[in-house]
Amino acid sequence: MDYMLNMVRRHKAGEAVGIHAVCSAHPIVLEAAMEVTLAAGPAQPVLIEATSNQVNQDGGYTGMTPSAFRDFVYAIADRVGLARERVLLGGDHLGPNAWQGEHADMAMAKAEVLIEQYVTAGFRKIHLDCSMSCVGDPVPLQDDVVAARAARLCAVAERAWQAAGGEAPVYVVGTEVPVPGGAHEDLAELSVTTPAAATQTIAAHRAAFAAAGLDAAWPRVVGLVVQPGVEFDHHKVIDFRPERAVDLGRMIEDVPTLVYEAHSTDYQTAANLAALVAGHFAILKVGPGATFALRETLWALADIEAAMAGDGKGSGFKDTVLDVMGAEPAQWQKYYDNEPRRARFDQQYSLSDRIRYYWPHPAIQAAQARLLDSLERTPPPLTLLSQYLPFQYDAVREGRLNNQPVDLLKEGVARVLRQYMAACMAGAATKELEAC
Repeated sequence: MDYMLNMVRRHKAGEAVGIHAVCSAHPIVLEAAMEVTLAAGPAQPVLIEATSNQVNQDGGYTGMTPSAFRDFVYAIADRVGLARERVLLGGDHLGPNAWQGEHADMAMAKAEVLIEQYVTAGFRKIHLDCSMSCVGDPVPLQDDVVAARAARLCAVAERAWQAAGGEAPVYVVGTEVPVPGGAHEDLAELSVTTPAAATQTIAAHRAAFAAAGLDAAWPRVVGLVVQPGVEFDHHKVIDFRPERAVDLGRMIEDVPTLVYEAHSTDYQTAANLAALVAGHFAILKVGPGATFALRETLWALADIEAAMAGDGKGSGFKDTVLDVMGAEPAQWQKYYDNEPRRARFDQQYSLSDRIRYYWPHPAIQAAQARLLDSLERTPPPLTLLSQYLPFQYDAVREGRLNNQPVDLLKEGVARVLRQYMAACMAGAATKELEAC
């Protein structure tokens, strides 16, 4: 994790640099992220993160263990031509999150296995998140309990790293995390973390690390999760307002080894992302925003195919996706209004992007293959590209993009990820990226 430590040093020295974490297990999203990294130059890595619900010792909702996810990511890097050394692997919300329905002693025992497997598999950016209450715990947990549990997991990570070898892990701590995947209700305005609360969280974790004999690990705690005032619900985005986070930003300037990590930065504007990095929120997380762009592009390709077919039929890709979601509602039913018309609308267009859980479904994969095969055999005419995918149309006209469905699809995702890359790069490097 030398890159992460050096990034923090540069940021602390006054450079407006940062790094973004791509939190996705979708192969097209990861391929697009790696191609953006290649275009950004040889000094840039790509940071890919998995969550404890997504990837764990039981397989998570992806069906992958940490070592399987690592191999999955490395296989994509090999295919793209990105050296594995430039792929940084991170674990997000690593703690008892997946086992909150169990008593704390059992949940923490499982979290220890989780941490050991992540580190042994080569994940080196570790978010120690023990903020959630388990059965028998008070709600909410006190800072000292959260910090003590995080230190307990850090000790496991340190032992696993020393046994496995390689670079030492870096850690992120903190608990003020927006709801994963966006809020479930309409939002008005969020409270920004206060400097006092951030200071207290740092102090609690520092004391817990010292009590656990982890003084050597503390300088590798590089990130603190806070709420900078960004979030999204189903159809609305709360934009970053730098003036509301000035005091919070000033506080971290006096902490020599720490920057802030900002979650739920999806759908922020390019200017907002740059302002976040400049305000010391130097680690930006993106997940649903990338898969939302994937869905937008798939929907546009389906409309193009239907227009080309003339009878409005084509592969029936959209209907297949929505039929599967209707028949198997577990991944969206708790989040969306169950009124049929509203549910069908949210299934497609909600910013929380619960549709992302359905892409691996065999019926959807088969329909997607038919859609892409159809458009590969008969590429879309420029008129339909202009109608449905105007940014890709411009890139095709300028010779920067092939008029092939997979390329059009990756470009939809890459447009989002380039904004993150540009926000995290300083000076001439940013200008070079924007020219790509």
